[in-house]
Amino acid sequence: MGVANSLTVTLDGAVLLAIEVQPGAHRQGVTGFNSWRNRLSVAVKADAKQGQANLAVVHVLAQQLSLPSGEIRIVSGERSRLKSVRVEGVGAADLLDRLHSLVEEGS
Repeated sequence: MGVANSLTVTLDGAVLLAIEVQPGAHRQGVTGFNSWRNRLSVAVKADAKQGQANLAVVHVLAQQLSLPSGEIRIVSGERSRLKSVRVEGVGAADLLDRLHSLVEEGS
C-alpha cells in the first residue's frame, strides 16, 4: 500500500500522481508520504505566487524522477496545495519503484 495509493493509471497509459505541496520550504524535493491523505509530499523553495510553486513542482519532480519536465504537468489543483500531476513516459511499476526510493531517502 502506501505510495501506490497515490497513483492512478489513465486509459492512455499515463500515470496520475496525487501530491501535496509545501511552498516556501527551506529544501526542495520529495519529503515523504502522507498516509492520511494518500498523497506524496513535495517541498519547493518557491512561493505560491503567480504559479512559481507550480513550475518548481514540475521541475523538482522531473529532476528527482529522472524524466524530462515536458512529461510532467499539473492537471488539477493549480491554486491548491493538493494537486494531481500527470506523468508520461514511464510505466506505473517503474514510477512506483522510483517513488519508493525517494520516499525512503526523504524520511
